[in-house]
Amino acid sequence: MEHSLWGHLPLLMRSNSKESIEYIFQALWRTRKTGLDSTDRDVIKDMLQLDHANDLDPLLVCLRMLIRRCINENDIQKLFPREVSPELQRLLTILFQKFQGEWRNDEYKDQGILPRLKTMTWNMADHDTESTDPAAVINLKLLDDTQSVLGETEVKFQVEKDTLQTMLKSMYCIRDQLSNTGGASNGQAQAQETSIL
Repeated sequence: MEHSLWGHLPLLMRSNSKESIEYIFQALWRTRKTGLDSTDRDVIKDMLQLDHANDLDPLLVCLRMLIRRCINENDIQKLFPREVSPELQRLLTILFQKFQGEWRNDEYKDQGILPRLKTMTWNMADHDTESTDPAAVINLKLLDDTQSVLGETEVKFQVEKDTLQTMLKSMYCIRDQLSNTGGASNGQAQAQETSIL
């Protein structure tokens, strides 16, 4: 089936401009959860000068499959089989290089992926003579994999002994839940809230 779908890709060359093909990919991505509405379908059909709506559906399936592959493939050149013409490959490569980062970013957001801890450092805080309670400054570096260029965020905060004790109790609870092979039902983590103040 996949092999027969590639035969519909040359229909893209019927469009008058690169911008038209770019619009088609943007429309497909924008409606990835809902599907194209009748207005978008008519616009795309006109752009590609298609006489029958039946010619559109196999092409759209093929393009959605290419988008999905583009998100998961680092080497865009590997997306295309031999039967796709070099001219069309060049055009699609340019567009995929333009949109790959955005599509990946949106995909990560759709999956609810959170930043992860890269490093943690700490040191004792400078305290003046009026304050008798020693405190530590904790510095966390978080790595955001959803960015096309990996982004780091730094979070710095100060804790005193009592606050640290409360935090450690919560961390031990987290450790115990992660170690518990039974876990929560359906793999859902049990949310816990600990008041620090």
